[in-house]
Amino acid sequence: MDFIIFIVSMVALIYGAECIIQESERIAKHYKISAFIIGATLVALGTSLPEMAVSISASLQGSPDIAVANVIGSTIFNIALVLGVVFLISKKIVPKRDIFAKDSAWALFPILVFILMGMDGKLNFIDGILFLSLMLAYLMFLFSSNQVEKSKENNIKEKFAWKKTVIFLILGFSFTILGADFAISSAENIAKDFGISQWIIGLFLVALGTSLPELTISVKAALNNNSDLAIGNIIGSNVANFTMVLGVSSIVKPLNINLQEYSFDILAALILSLMLVFISANKLYNKSAGIVLMVVLVLVIQNSLNI
Repeated sequence: MDFIIFIVSMVALIYGAECIIQESERIAKHYKISAFIIGATLVALGTSLPEMAVSISASLQGSPDIAVANVIGSTIFNIALVLGVVFLISKKIVPKRDIFAKDSAWALFPILVFILMGMDGKLNFIDGILFLSLMLAYLMFLFSSNQVEKSKENNIKEKFAWKKTVIFLILGFSFTILGADFAISSAENIAKDFGISQWIIGLFLVALGTSLPELTISVKAALNNNSDLAIGNIIGSNVANFTMVLGVSSIVKPLNINLQEYSFDILAALILSLMLVFISANKLYNKSAGIVLMVVLVLVIQNSLNI
């Protein structure tokens, strides 16, 4: 039964992603906002809702390992899996935005702040407020007058109706989030039969499940030659995971964290964030970079699962 639920949830994810991409592109074209900013804000915040729901629930239920591992694992999957797949399936990726100059710091800064805050073994209310402040700073950065990029395409302005767009966005996010939720629960049920630890469940099964919206949306965006939305979604989601997800979770209830015990997985997320900066600095948006990212993912999984 769990396998059937997983398949149905995947169908819901794909349909929801299609709705989100179409309506997000309409908003971007209508207001001449760059696809990257739409991906890093509207789409990224929406696709981070599953991570937030899971982490808050885990925090309230006294399972901080799942709450934190979910964020670490999502970062690993977003960069290694999602970005890797985007590079592998795309014919050519030429972002309109200078990602290295404008966004590389945001790809790296949140995880460094997380490591610094977790050195005392706990993420508390004050840490949560600081995390949320960082998220606010990121949004202000994106929408500040000298950062918002007008679309360079001379599109004929199509008929635009907010009512229809909002309805389809809500529908899209609902299918995406519910699809991810059922995918997670079915995966957890299968995993528990094998006696897997909370950290591993959170790091891989839950994190993979909550990263499915990012994967689905970014892949579809890449297939539609909208690489800015795909990459913006990944960077924005990682920022939201560390700032908004961990921020709200630690405000709801302090999270105990052992950086030393899970140092390899945290280091893997940090290294992948550095790789993202390196890729954007050298504009290595190609299949070779995708293969390297996928190899790193396999190595991380092998080490964490002791395969």
